Amino acid sequence: MQDTIWTMTAAEQAAAVRSGEVSAVEVVDSHLARIAEVNPQVNAVTQLLADRAREAAAATDRRRAAGGQLGPLAGVPFTVKESTPVEGVPTTFGVRRFRDLVAPADALPVARLRAAGAIPIGHSNMPTLVLAGMHTRSELFGETANPWDAGRTPGGSSGGDAVAVATGMAALGLGNDSGGSVRIPAQFCGVTALKPSTGRFPADRRVIGPDDPGPATQFLVTDGPLARSVDDLRLAYEVLAGSDPRDPRAVPVPVRGARLPGPVKVAVVADPGGHGVHPAVRAAVGTAAEALRDAGYDVREVPDVPRLDEALEAYDRITVTEFAPTWPAVRGLLGEGGDRFIGMVMERVRPATSDELVKLMGTWLDIRRSWAEFLEEYPLLLAPVFTEPPVEPGLESRDRAGRDRVAAAMRLCSATSFVGVPGVAVPTGVADGLPVGVQLVGRPFREDLCLDAARAVEDRLGVFTPIDPRTAA
Repeated sequence: MQDTIWTMTAAEQAAAVRSGEVSAVEVVDSHLARIAEVNPQVNAVTQLLADRAREAAAATDRRRAAGGQLGPLAGVPFTVKESTPVEGVPTTFGVRRFRDLVAPADALPVARLRAAGAIPIGHSNMPTLVLAGMHTRSELFGETANPWDAGRTPGGSSGGDAVAVATGMAALGLGNDSGGSVRIPAQFCGVTALKPSTGRFPADRRVIGPDDPGPATQFLVTDGPLARSVDDLRLAYEVLAGSDPRDPRAVPVPVRGARLPGPVKVAVVADPGGHGVHPAVRAAVGTAAEALRDAGYDVREVPDVPRLDEALEAYDRITVTEFAPTWPAVRGLLGEGGDRFIGMVMERVRPATSDELVKLMGTWLDIRRSWAEFLEEYPLLLAPVFTEPPVEPGLESRDRAGRDRVAAAMRLCSATSFVGVPGVAVPTGVADGLPVGVQLVGRPFREDLCLDAARAVEDRLGVFTPIDPRTAA
């Protein structure tokens, strides 16, 4: 059975450990064997924590043998993005100069997953310093391949987690998202991912230094899980949610809200902003819409989402303003060519003056209000994650045309991060040998509605991973 444990869902693995059908050590060993087999082909797992994972698994087995209660994720292996601290392991951000930056403690989301019984099995690759582009390539660990087609990017910045989950090297991945960084690699690799509401999961962004970052980083970046099934995604979500005194932004909102009266209304926007959408992505939106109709949702096409272009402009201006003072130092950490993606933005967008920044903060609130009004009418939005199929590696850093093409394709992810609403990416199928999918966006703190709808899509369209990496013909 050990040969197939890695193919099981996280929920199935945890249930088998709790019942004694398999041991946690067997679960970990099955995944370690899968990593040994697959990771040399895709380079998703960077720092393998084999001995530590086995020790944690053995402790789980001892606890069960002694009659102790095991958590909802007992024995489940998960990967952790290189930007998120795991106690006793370097948090490198993919940067050579940070290879010895050993974390003194687990990040809050890592600690919560551990408390539920899950076991970190390795760090996962990402673009250098999260800033080198959408493609998962780091100065320290190199390039991660999309297991469906090595000629296409796995996306990013949480691409290592998406690849690890898609290929069965881990049952769950822990990434983060400030504009699509869990949702885009989920679409490109054929898995699910959740970008939660701002304030849903507690976090502490003081990783490199003692000071808290500015408002853009505080409110745009959210940790988010990746999984192969919506049920597993929900398990991780319920474990990660909740308040913590170390993060005053996180609020104690129940993980499930009140039942809505009548069929839930779903707004469908296949081409946000009217900037164009690939036929395969448009078809995926249509397929998901039909699945939701079949499930009893009130699905309606609407002209557009609120104030998309205005949100994108404000997003860029606020982030550039926060980032500009440190850009000269950061640029030196990014390695050869690693500065091109952000550099092109810095050349195009002027930092705001203090008066302009005050006005922008008001604009930010007003755009959030417009989205709240839209979602009051339509509790769910069905739309693309990325308006193209997976693109070639490094397109966004090649030149300005490539950068603008990628920014346009990820536009709804950027806008929804800006307004702080939740989004679940869910696969809908395979087109021309590559996975396609959609996202379901909901009201703030109604992740449950997004997950319910994603589950309805998954029930009707299926699950498409784990897969073996595909080599060129």
